[in-house]
Amino acid sequence: MSLSEHEGIIDPSVDELLGKAESKYGLVIFAARRARQINAYYSQLQEGLFEHVGPLVDTDINEKSLSIAMREIDEGTIEAHHVEGGKFNENGQLVHDDAPADFFGTDFFPEDAEINGDASVDFSSGQTPEVIDRTSQSAEQEQAAEDPSGEQA
Repeated sequence: MSLSEHEGIIDPSVDELLGKAESKYGLVIFAARRARQINAYYSQLQEGLFEHVGPLVDTDINEKSLSIAMREIDEGTIEAHHVEGGKFNENGQLVHDDAPADFFGTDFFPEDAEINGDASVDFSSGQTPEVIDRTSQSAEQEQAAEDPSGEQA
């Protein structure tokens, strides 16, 4: 599509796009979120990351992401669904309240470990801190048996 074929400021026209969204405000928000996703796709493409979906329609060179988003809405390749009370991040992706726990940010030690100085953790119901201490003592004895000089590292 060449520039001479465009009739107004945006193509497709707002009147055509209003049938695809609940209101003008909803259309603007929907197109802006999709345009941010397209921008994020292009910026991550240079880094070799593929977290976002790129344009779903054929694009012209230097075509703006908002124009691409409007054409995707017009052609029906994307649809708007209202999410009640939804929160979105800066790239227009839905943020879930029940996000999975961060494995690396988890504290594996009990909160009272700092108070009583006991840093051992009970990983099974049958293993008590005494069993853990005996296991570490037997490991030290095996290490001493392997080291004939009797020096401890």
